[in-house]
Amino acid sequence: MNQPFTSLIECPLAAVHQRLRAAWRRDPHPARSQRHDWLERLVQLTERHGQELVEAISADFGHRSAHETRLAELTLIVGAARHAQRHLTQWMKPRRMATALQFLPGRNRLLCQPVGVVGIIAPWNYPHQLAFGPAIAALAAGNRVMLKPSEYTPRYSALLAKLVPAYFSPDEMVVVTGDSAVAQGFSALPFDHLVFTGSTATGRHVALAAARNLTPVTLELGGKSPAIIDSSAALEAAAASLVFGKLVNAGQTCVAPDYLLVPAALRDAMVDALCLAAARMYPALADNPDYSAIVNGQHLERLQGLLADAEAQGARLLPLGCADRAERERAAAAGKLAPMLVLDTAPSMRIMQEEIFGPLLPVLTYSGDVGEAIAYINGGERPLALYWYGSDARNRERVLRETVSGGVTINDCLWHLCQESQPFGGAGASGMGAYHGVWGFRAFSQQKPVFHQSRLSGVRLLHPPYGRVFDGMLRLLKLIG
Repeated sequence: MNQPFTSLIECPLAAVHQRLRAAWRRDPHPARSQRHDWLERLVQLTERHGQELVEAISADFGHRSAHETRLAELTLIVGAARHAQRHLTQWMKPRRMATALQFLPGRNRLLCQPVGVVGIIAPWNYPHQLAFGPAIAALAAGNRVMLKPSEYTPRYSALLAKLVPAYFSPDEMVVVTGDSAVAQGFSALPFDHLVFTGSTATGRHVALAAARNLTPVTLELGGKSPAIIDSSAALEAAAASLVFGKLVNAGQTCVAPDYLLVPAALRDAMVDALCLAAARMYPALADNPDYSAIVNGQHLERLQGLLADAEAQGARLLPLGCADRAERERAAAAGKLAPMLVLDTAPSMRIMQEEIFGPLLPVLTYSGDVGEAIAYINGGERPLALYWYGSDARNRERVLRETVSGGVTINDCLWHLCQESQPFGGAGASGMGAYHGVWGFRAFSQQKPVFHQSRLSGVRLLHPPYGRVFDGMLRLLKLIG
């Protein structure tokens, strides 16, 4: 490694970008061993400094469950990097592609080459996972990386800006910290690919900035991800899964279920099951190390505003698990928001129009006909995630075929996000593009088609001067198809 870069924040963004671009030009196709080493350094950074990372993230949140950080941030990142290391040789190998009969004995192959410099704008809710997740794919593909962590996690961002130069040279990966103005300047740089994870509204601005440079983007956004309880569902198991998926990181998860669709006849039983599951998992809130705080006062105030607006419009608020008012007030004083079910909602409520991003779960009812649930989902924007619970295979397949979402987990919650053998991405307003595993490798590679012509080729018979030979060749091409 070269000497650490000591003035990341002071350098103008354009100068940092130009240095990375120059490094890529000097070595535009790093060897497998180099890429493997980059990934190993990323693993070592995460493992050696795991406790520091946990503490920094917790301090940024006011309190963040150490177990959840280790699970969702550290373990997931190490697993993704190890997966990429194991498969690098296969991913980098040129692929033989089929050749149409009329072009034989020529042959096709597909080469994957690094695109150059990949920019990553990471969010605050899972700052390590969503910074290093795209970085794994970019480094595996042989690119240089320029990373902008969120200003809402200043302690983690400062730690990352200190650690990365100890493991990567300024020609390999650079961290740039700063506020929203820095993020705006960052998104305007002429990257070869730009990854943004965050809100749909901000994603639109990022896409517009990137479009000025014709920079391709991967946008991981959010939206209102539904969970459907089928009439055939096992309610207790579904409730335990939903409480976990909704309350991990206090609901500050892009793929958390945003609302629940339940057959009207099962609503009360489902509500009871949810409350029991929450009471088991979170018997207390204020002093419970397993229950995370809301990241800052602004976000907490927004969530409280969603509840106040819903209640003012006739919704019924039901504490999820913790029914003791004093405990809920103690939790609020600690920056934690008590989980809440929202019943009897109306479309005009803000909680039914905005992505919630907190421990609040509206419960809606439908007749039990899965077509009604599908119609409701399809009446809104395409969600990042969808969850279905039940044993009726016909209803399950209808939901899979007739809805469009970024990803789906059946009879559980969140876990499609962790599959390195599957792409992760959004659809429509919930995002564009995908990464994870080979999908990320290909997203940050130029997949270059190469045709090798044979000395025995007959295509010269299509050269001018045109005449009967040319006409005969055209007829032959039509017959071959």
